[in-house]
Amino acid sequence: MAFTNTKENGLESLIVKWLVEQNGYEEGTNADYNKEYAVDETRLFRFLQDTQPKEMDKLGVFTSDTKKRQFLNRLSGEIAKRGIIDVLRNGVKVYPADLIMFYLTPTENNQQARIMYEKNIFSVTRQLRYSQDAGKLALDVCLFINGLPVITMELKNQLTKQNTENAVRQYKEDRDFHDLLFSFKRCMVHFAVDDATIQFCTKLAGKDSWFLPFNKGYNDGAGNPPNPDGLMTDYLWKDVLTKRKLSRIIENYAQVVEEVDEDTKKKSVKQIWPRYHQLDCVEKLLADVQENGVGKRYLIQHSAGSGKSNSIAWLAHQLIGLEKDGHPMIDSVLVVTDRRILDKQIRNTIKQFMQVKNTVVWAEHSGDLRKAIQDGKRIIISTIEKFPYIISEIGQEHKNNKFAIIIDEAHSGQSGRNSANMNLALSGLATDDEADNEDKINAMMEGRKLVSSASYFAFTATPKNKTEEMFGVPYEEDGEIKHRPFHVYTMKQAIQEGFILDVLRNYTTIDSWYKIMKTVEDDPMFDKKRAQKKLRAFVEGNPDVIAKKAAMMVEHFHEQVIAKKKIGGKARAMVVTASIPRCIEYYYAINKCLADRHSPYKTIVAFSGEHKYNGQEPALTSAAMNGFPDAKIPKEFKKDPYRILIVADMFQTGFDEPLLQTMYVDKPLYDIAAVQTLSRLNRAYPGKDEVYVLDFANKTSVIEKAFSKFYRTTILSGETDPNKLYDLITLMESYQVYDNSDIEKLVDLFLSGAERDRLDPILDACAAVYKQLELDDQIKFKSAAKSFVRTYGFLGSILPYGNVDWEKLSIFLNLLIPKLPSPRDDDFSEGILQTIDLNSYRNEAQEAIAIKLEDADAEIAPVPAGKVGHIVEPEMDLLSKIIMDFNDMFGNINWNDTDNVQRQILAIPEMVSKDKKYQNAMKNSDEQEARTESERALQQVIFSIMADNMELFKQFQDNPSFKKWLSDLVFNLTYNPEGKEYVMPEPSDKSGTYDVQTQET
Repeated sequence: MAFTNTKENGLESLIVKWLVEQNGYEEGTNADYNKEYAVDETRLFRFLQDTQPKEMDKLGVFTSDTKKRQFLNRLSGEIAKRGIIDVLRNGVKVYPADLIMFYLTPTENNQQARIMYEKNIFSVTRQLRYSQDAGKLALDVCLFINGLPVITMELKNQLTKQNTENAVRQYKEDRDFHDLLFSFKRCMVHFAVDDATIQFCTKLAGKDSWFLPFNKGYNDGAGNPPNPDGLMTDYLWKDVLTKRKLSRIIENYAQVVEEVDEDTKKKSVKQIWPRYHQLDCVEKLLADVQENGVGKRYLIQHSAGSGKSNSIAWLAHQLIGLEKDGHPMIDSVLVVTDRRILDKQIRNTIKQFMQVKNTVVWAEHSGDLRKAIQDGKRIIISTIEKFPYIISEIGQEHKNNKFAIIIDEAHSGQSGRNSANMNLALSGLATDDEADNEDKINAMMEGRKLVSSASYFAFTATPKNKTEEMFGVPYEEDGEIKHRPFHVYTMKQAIQEGFILDVLRNYTTIDSWYKIMKTVEDDPMFDKKRAQKKLRAFVEGNPDVIAKKAAMMVEHFHEQVIAKKKIGGKARAMVVTASIPRCIEYYYAINKCLADRHSPYKTIVAFSGEHKYNGQEPALTSAAMNGFPDAKIPKEFKKDPYRILIVADMFQTGFDEPLLQTMYVDKPLYDIAAVQTLSRLNRAYPGKDEVYVLDFANKTSVIEKAFSKFYRTTILSGETDPNKLYDLITLMESYQVYDNSDIEKLVDLFLSGAERDRLDPILDACAAVYKQLELDDQIKFKSAAKSFVRTYGFLGSILPYGNVDWEKLSIFLNLLIPKLPSPRDDDFSEGILQTIDLNSYRNEAQEAIAIKLEDADAEIAPVPAGKVGHIVEPEMDLLSKIIMDFNDMFGNINWNDTDNVQRQILAIPEMVSKDKKYQNAMKNSDEQEARTESERALQQVIFSIMADNMELFKQFQDNPSFKKWLSDLVFNLTYNPEGKEYVMPEPSDKSGTYDVQTQET
């Protein structure tokens, strides 16, 4: 009885059988292999003689062993110098012959090219005896094209208790990279394969060989999904190694690139093979464009560490090669980014990947961009800011052209006005002086839309709701139209595959406790909520508090980072501050701490503009404080003695420094800003196995909420309702600030190019009416006007039909809003800082934790429309009461376990706000009934945490004044009389000061 072969050679047989029987490979033998030159000599010469007999006659390789060796020496030398990829693409010159080594994939209707392509010989050899040293083990599998080795494989089998890691170890320990077959650039890639996972390496270097995952991903993480039709890894031989796919990789993806170190000017050479998600993404995008034509929109959610620059480069240069019926489908590809740090990176990457010279143009200035489009350049790289300058220049010339627009970090690069300007330019609908106003209005409406003559490819790691709705794939679920990305490579997968580090794995929060005291005899009244904010800012900005925090940072950096030789002793740190004054204060405080401990290390400070500090003249700039221009900060930060970078409003996005290992955060972080800031730490680097975060300003729940949106696939839960624009118009018209005749007259004048002195009287008259409104009505009108302009600017790009009245109103409001003064906002907390002083302060580092993210797709809400603001009435209270509340919350409660009680009190309001009966009472009952339900919910919460804090439970049960204080606090923080969807705010730092608002204000 024959049983299934579950050994390693069983997997080997399976792969070879499929390649030979299903994919047209030939099976080679060791007898065909020339060990001295690392070629399948039999198939090499058969291919050359069959396809180029005249060139081979010139060489006379079949008439003389000497000439054969001369040819093989020349071929081997060219592969060693140029690499197998270039030799296959461009052939070899061997005097007096010019040899083609691989016939490229034929275009659609080129019959002769198809005939020659079919003459390529793809072959596979098992158990290859590659070395003249007979003691070396045979290689499991080697793939050849026209006799030249292109891919090697080491196979393992989990059923025999070996896996991919064993195969990797075999490459590192048993395969000598000095052997010709394993030397750099001799083969394109080396695969370690088992029945569950795959890894690959493009340069074998013994123990320093760097293997990368080549897996599909499973549940948005690492690995491969179960395969109902075979092995989990059979996509390698059933898809990637098919003749056509492998040919496409050789022609369009595999690449040898040269990199220059900016500091040492030393050159290094890398051989690139696409990771699975890169290949999958680009191939699917190209296939969709080929099938559906130009005009669609695509959202690609690829995490940091995804190799996005390479994906963009591969996509750009293959888009210009797409053809239909023998004609190019796309005339020009525009790559736009607003991340100036990456402009050069993307530009260089795309240029290195181009195989045709002068294909790529960098448009640094608007004139360059205009000329590049007019000259029909194939790939144009620029920034989003350049597009407004070409509107008046493009005219009608290019309305018949087809464009592809690749947007890097789409959530920031596709703002409404920039998007409209770009679309107007590319559509050929830019207005001219001879067009009447109706033509101009129509052109402006069309310009808002994503033009049908362009395909859009939006790449981002953190898609916002606008980005999802504009570029995502719509689908229906539960009666709602939702949107999801076209392709995803998640943060979860990037972390699990080791391309980025998990910045939440060692997260330490620093709790701050302090007391303040009254310094005046009387007891004035202040706005309680604003006063609490000012008290927190006063305490956190106190020089003694800054000094204590700086001391904690410096001690941690020396004891936990430097002493432990993180990243081989090269580790750097960043201090993230909440403002420029705070940044400057930290600079001086940290420098003092470094000097006090005679540290050899120095700081760099980074902020924009000029700022006076303590009345000093002249005003300070970061360049003056550092002694070198801001542009040199990234370069200088790599050098000793600089180890700590202190930032305010710079380097929190787009800054890519792999040596950054520790971050000290003293700034409230939310949503995308939290992800982008903390992600400065995630870049992988040899010896960088963990990172540290010490956070003085945020609760872990805030950070968890921010990262959870982008850990896996981000889905838009609905669509923006355009009918909300009608609601906004109705509200604005009710105040009679303007009428339709004002709109018509102003728009006609504006579009006709009238002088300012004809426009301003209309706007000033409207502004005069606005100023007569009640304060609350002013707020409602102005916020409605802003909401209309913002929402229409977005919806105008995606709605299928234009609305002339909306377009005119948008023009009118854009001109009117700057004329409307901001409503007077009395600050009833003014002067409170002159009545108090800091009595005591202490901070305490909590235990480092790993913040766990929910392993599920995240839904984000659509763009809010129709929401307007209103006056928030000040809640006045006595200074003594404000101070008592402040100290009760942050340091004046005489508990045995103060820290535990503080944490519990800060958590209670959010727990109460989630009670369903309380939520229902807020929506449907009066305030008293809602308060009753709030107290009932609070009682339940106190009982639920009794086991964790008996002391708090007893105080609540036995101390009436404390019970009333806590009940009032919770109700005031959570009660929402209008029944709107409530968002429980997080304290902006561990001081616990809440800024309560609903989503609508």
